Amino acid sequence: MNQFFRRIDKTFTFIEDGALFLSVAIALVVAMANVILRKLTNEVNLYWSDEIVRKVIYLTTYFGCIAAIRNRSLIRIDALPQIFPVLKKPLSLLSHTAVLIFAGIMVWLGGSMTRSAFNDTYQRTASLQIPEWIFYLVLPVMGGMMFIRTIIIIIEELRERPESAKEKE
Repeated sequence: MNQFFRRIDKTFTFIEDGALFLSVAIALVVAMANVILRKLTNEVNLYWSDEIVRKVIYLTTYFGCIAAIRNRSLIRIDALPQIFPVLKKPLSLLSHTAVLIFAGIMVWLGGSMTRSAFNDTYQRTASLQIPEWIFYLVLPVMGGMMFIRTIIIIIEELRERPESAKEKE
């Protein structure tokens, strides 16, 4: 079972890192090309560059959420666990439960929005006429990945030995 979780973790890490790298690179290249063309020539302009940059930043936000879960970098108030170390695991589980609920809502509402946009053939981006449902599809996919990633982290934390057992060694 442990090897199964490691394989999922490696696959998700590859997808997250690759997507983050590609999306930032695409946004940078498109934005820079538009600026250079606008400054060097008066006639040439990439009218679609703003749309591409906006959509790529949108995608980057959701891939960044999964990377934040992986790195355990979500916002937490950790004053109580520092004062009362006994509360560390229960509060951590409460935090993970909140993330699981959020991810579930993202899958549910994102799926609903995706279906709605898919059924509306006129819902397309302004410049490039890309169907909007493709961008809405990111919501349930990222919600699912966030859910799975959080489950893996919960299992890892439950398998960890308490600090007192580590100190006795």
